[in-house]
Amino acid sequence: MKRQRPASPARFIEGRTIDAVPEDERHGRPRDLFALWFAANISPLTLVSGTLAPVVFGLGLWPGIAAVLLGNLAGGFLMALHAAQGPRLGVPQLIQSRGQFGSHGALLVTVLVVFMYAGWFASNLVIAGQALHQVVPALSVPAWLAVCATAGLVVATVGHDLIHRVGRWATALALLLLALCAVRVLTAPAVLQRAAGNDDFSLTGFVGMAATGVLLQIAYAPYVSDYTRYMPSDTAGRRATLWCTYWGCVLGSALPMLLGVVMGLAVADDTISGLAAVLGGTLSAVVLFGFAAVVVHINSMNLYGTALCLVTAVQTFRHRWLPGRATRTLLIAAPLAAGLTMALAFQDSFLASYTDFLSVLQYVLIPWTAINLVDFYLVRRGTYDVASFFAPAGGVYGRFRTPALLVYAASFALQIPFMHTSAYTGPVAHALGGTDLAWAVGLVSAAAGYGALARLGARRRPDGAPIAPAVTADPRSTP
Repeated sequence: MKRQRPASPARFIEGRTIDAVPEDERHGRPRDLFALWFAANISPLTLVSGTLAPVVFGLGLWPGIAAVLLGNLAGGFLMALHAAQGPRLGVPQLIQSRGQFGSHGALLVTVLVVFMYAGWFASNLVIAGQALHQVVPALSVPAWLAVCATAGLVVATVGHDLIHRVGRWATALALLLLALCAVRVLTAPAVLQRAAGNDDFSLTGFVGMAATGVLLQIAYAPYVSDYTRYMPSDTAGRRATLWCTYWGCVLGSALPMLLGVVMGLAVADDTISGLAAVLGGTLSAVVLFGFAAVVVHINSMNLYGTALCLVTAVQTFRHRWLPGRATRTLLIAAPLAAGLTMALAFQDSFLASYTDFLSVLQYVLIPWTAINLVDFYLVRRGTYDVASFFAPAGGVYGRFRTPALLVYAASFALQIPFMHTSAYTGPVAHALGGTDLAWAVGLVSAAAGYGALARLGARRRPDGAPIAPAVTADPRSTP
């Protein structure tokens, strides 16, 4: 197979895409993951996500805080479990998913994740554009959208190492901004009195907000190991990568969401516009500019991940193809244009569109993450044939893996009666007063179903082997 030349340390722009990273190119430390994921969450979009507790789900201060913490703490663990897959196998997350779904079967999730990236990219752009327009109204919202999108393009084009570096800078900036906001809110009696005076609670709202926290964490699952695959397998242990990823992502999400709960109660209308009333004009301008800068980091990750997904999709049918730097840049620019178009289209009805977007994401991603984690930790115990991920017919995993595809389809179908969106409410959700439990049904049914089929397949094989032959992974394997 024609191979892409290894990336040279002297090159500024990353040379690799989806191929396995050999040990002699591995670098980085698990603690770097904390900064990457912390900065990936400190943004105006996460702040707005916190306001969903009072604005959309009708929760008061303490119920809203409890729901935010519960959702993030639970969902973050599932998300962080994927981190160990990168150092172990040296490949992007969705390439590893071929071990469960087959080379062609994994396309289902790959295509879904491309749409997910586009949605996240557009959502972050809308919030950043609106925030910057509040500070500098001379430049229109669409113009600010274009500025933020272009900045993200530059970082994503340079690639993996710059994304990590920008993440460290963004973490320091985000911590400062968050501290400024917290101090101002905690020293504003009117804000605290208005927030503390609301103790509204409903089970439907609590479950919905907790599910939002779970989803915000699990939404990262399809690309967690994209940012751990360059780490040395002998130094990046499972515990270190898990906990650095976990606390970075959980704290990065929960802290601004908690502030968002307070802001949503104190400023009943648009949270971004209301920041000036709570923080004051000067501080509000500083915070909005800073948060918009952090969005550049977040959207560079979205664009980078989209490019890896597109390469994965094409390579499924042209297994000898791995793009160079110029082609990868074009693959990054194409989804940028699509995301920018979406941002322009939905900027005026953002909150309703964003809430439905989160609901749809949880329905399609949670069954996948359950199957992936059960396979990696319980069925194969981290042992895969990396070369088969790139083989023309899927190697030992084949083009389609029926057990995973059947479980995924069945789990999605089981969620339908429990779904609750603005366009559709299932009969069970309707009977429960709008409580959406689809995510829990999808998680439990996919994990239990795939685990059961794995055990059944092992019993049917005379040697007791798992669903498919497994070969010890060697990160130096060349597709």
